[in-house]
Amino acid sequence: MASFLYRLGRLSFRRRALVTAIWAAVLMALGAGALTLSGTLSDSVTIPGTESQQAIDRLAERFPQAAAGGTARVAIAAPEGRKVTDPVGQAAVESVVAKLKTAPKVAAVVDPFQAQSVSPDGRVALVQVSYQVKGFELADTDRQALLTSGEQAKKQGYQVEFGGDAVQGIPETGATEGLGVAVAAVVLIITFGSLLAAGIPLLTALIGVGIGMAGILLASGSLELNSNTPVLALMIGLAVGIDYALFIVSRYRHELAEGRDPEEAAGRAVGTAGSAVVFAGLTVIIALAGLTVVGIPFLGQMGIGAAATVAIAVLIALTLLPAVLGFAGARVGRSRIRLRRNTNGPSHGERWARFVARHRVPVLITALAGLAVAAIPALSMQLGLPNDSTAAPESTQHKAYELVSKGFGEGANGPLLVVVDTNHNPGALQQAAAGISKLPDVAAVTPPRVNPAGDTAVLTVIPKSGPSSTQTEDLVAAIRAQSGPLHNATGGSLAVTGQTAANIDVSQKLSDAMLPYLALIVGLAFLLLMLVFRSVLVPLKATLGFLGSVVATFGAVVAVFQWGWLTDLLGVESTGPIMSMLPILLIGVLFGLAMDYQVFLVTRMREEHVHGAPPQQAMVTGFRHGSRVVVAAALIMISVFAGFVLAESTLIQSIGFALAFGVLVDAFVIRMTIVPAVMSLLGRGAWWLPKWLDRILPNVDVEGERLVRELGAPDDDERELARV
Repeated sequence: MASFLYRLGRLSFRRRALVTAIWAAVLMALGAGALTLSGTLSDSVTIPGTESQQAIDRLAERFPQAAAGGTARVAIAAPEGRKVTDPVGQAAVESVVAKLKTAPKVAAVVDPFQAQSVSPDGRVALVQVSYQVKGFELADTDRQALLTSGEQAKKQGYQVEFGGDAVQGIPETGATEGLGVAVAAVVLIITFGSLLAAGIPLLTALIGVGIGMAGILLASGSLELNSNTPVLALMIGLAVGIDYALFIVSRYRHELAEGRDPEEAAGRAVGTAGSAVVFAGLTVIIALAGLTVVGIPFLGQMGIGAAATVAIAVLIALTLLPAVLGFAGARVGRSRIRLRRNTNGPSHGERWARFVARHRVPVLITALAGLAVAAIPALSMQLGLPNDSTAAPESTQHKAYELVSKGFGEGANGPLLVVVDTNHNPGALQQAAAGISKLPDVAAVTPPRVNPAGDTAVLTVIPKSGPSSTQTEDLVAAIRAQSGPLHNATGGSLAVTGQTAANIDVSQKLSDAMLPYLALIVGLAFLLLMLVFRSVLVPLKATLGFLGSVVATFGAVVAVFQWGWLTDLLGVESTGPIMSMLPILLIGVLFGLAMDYQVFLVTRMREEHVHGAPPQQAMVTGFRHGSRVVVAAALIMISVFAGFVLAESTLIQSIGFALAFGVLVDAFVIRMTIVPAVMSLLGRGAWWLPKWLDRILPNVDVEGERLVRELGAPDDDERELARV
């Protein structure tokens, strides 16, 4: 592979105008397609096969009028000392209802006075709005019509707030996320000492992200894609795009420093560092694409979208990057920005490696203890999906949630929809309603709605507890448990659906899928690393380290987003259950990134070992050459991910924080501390591999050592610098 990439790098360098034109044409074509053919992104998190989804499908077939479209809850509160039941208050509420009935795509509006949805103290009226289409299919103008329906009442002093999925827009990324890119630029300038060399990785990464995002938006025209798909692709694509270019540009500058002409330097850089980029990219792609095997469609879509963006980043690093280097030539190797560096004596990386080798046991114990402490909060992790209670405190959704909770109880924010298949037996409906009413956490059961055929009915159940509470989860399970006795007695059956029940089902499915997916990723990590390092203990250490960084990150996420630690410092406006999809996403993405650092750091140690260096010296020398670029790459990823903590969406905030913290732990605690300590402890035993396994494992030569031999073996001094 290294020889092929060497030729590809030289070809791209020579044909730089053609290569650049091809990538520019791809970007413009996909961009034009995204602008003209893109569709609407979805907030849907349904999973085929769950009871809630099966009930919705049954309603769509038998009782389409009751099938779940978008919904909105409009809470109208009278000023202090007044009531909505007063003549003036009633007129204000009726004005809101009248506006809602004429709003676009509205299917039905329930008058609170007819439905008796007025709080016992008479201060709050609750208007239920049903839409003809799902919430994510509403246009901005439709939402604006909803939100402006209360303007007249507000002018009279009434508080009007809106909740429900019809209010939720598509998550957007703002200018604040660009802070991460700015920090990455500073890290690159410090690393290279050159604005030109620092700008090239940023340029190629932005082009790759642009192509990936445009492709995802274009695909949304024919596929129903989750709204978080482009956000994850942007986050991962930026980070790996900059990092992969960093590795190759660093190697290119080294080759120029060795006196080689720019074309040869580009070929060698792509052939050596590019080989490691291919493997590192493949690990990320496999981990993200592996999300499709957990059986959760929207999560699989997010994984495929991000994996495609990573694949584009790899291709750009191998082709467009050497083409851009062709335009820049030898100027990339010049460091015009002089920073104070210790040019005499050992580097910081070497001093740290020697310190760890001398104090390996206490360093190892301290690092492991730190991971254990960070992981403690993970024991109380509670998974769930967002609702209006987790919205920003100043948002209308959160205010509506609070008004409804105070006026009617928290359960009114998460009504359950019970679909009863009566089997044309009226007694089935009566028995179902009576049985549900007797359950301990039920606040109310509304009168049933029956379809024209008389074989399907819908009951709305208002729980006493909030939609995210364990009591509501238990209530859903208790209602479903009545289906069996109902069938035995009447031949009918029931199922629970609605947004609250669907969220419970999705969270359970995601929770059930987490351990199998983790086992898949850990097994894959072990096999891939055994192939690369031709060792049993090094892959075992790497996978255990990956697990350590994962559980520590889970603990940090729980502490911040569930317990509320450091929320003011990080700008997190609401806390609650951890997003159900976050653990699986974190496992997949962090696995790929962790393997990147493992490869770039430990392959140099292996190279020194193969050349006969003593175990301690091999560790120190390998760490010295790999640590600087790994530190730079980790700082870039951390800064890019941390920028997303400033987003408005809690899910995007939690993903950005989790990935930033995960990379911080994996790069600086696992790879830069535990790895050298364990390698020093193991000595030559780190590279043990059974002879029978050595014979059957192919030699992938990720570090491109054979290419270096083919092109001319460097002398000892050159070999000391052969790896970045």
